[in-house]
Amino acid sequence: MARGIAIRSFREADLVPVGRLIHRTIEICYSGVYPPRAVRFFKEFHSGEKILERHRKGEILVVEKEGKVIATGSVVAGEILGVFVHPDFQKNGYGRLLMDRLEDRLRAGGRPLAELSVSLPSRRFYENRGYELLEECSIDVGEGQRLDFWKAAKTLAGGEA
Repeated sequence: MARGIAIRSFREADLVPVGRLIHRTIEICYSGVYPPRAVRFFKEFHSGEKILERHRKGEILVVEKEGKVIATGSVVAGEILGVFVHPDFQKNGYGRLLMDRLEDRLRAGGRPLAELSVSLPSRRFYENRGYELLEECSIDVGEGQRLDFWKAAKTLAGGEA
């Protein structure tokens, strides 16, 4: 692990910084790629209430650099959700480290398959990690606007069959 970097389990005291990280990342990375109503949908899907629900039903990991939350992701019932790396820290290996840990959690739980939804900006990242795009999906978010994404999966070596 790089100096000053820690990956740990989410605590309820992390709710505000994690929520801020997620919403800021959505604003920067999704605006211009998705229409405004889709960006709003993403923010609502990753509201504080939804973050706490994922915390109760699964596990959320937090990546800290020098005490500041820079990335997060969760595992709930075999699905990886809410993976975000602050744009200032993207392309530095933090997303890879986080995904390694999330996939390890699935393996440890005997899951042979990692499933997730892939947004337009994250497609290349997940394809480079070996995720196969299985289904093209779209949500009508109103006023003729859509949120397009893919359902994807990856077989995990060492998971129970």
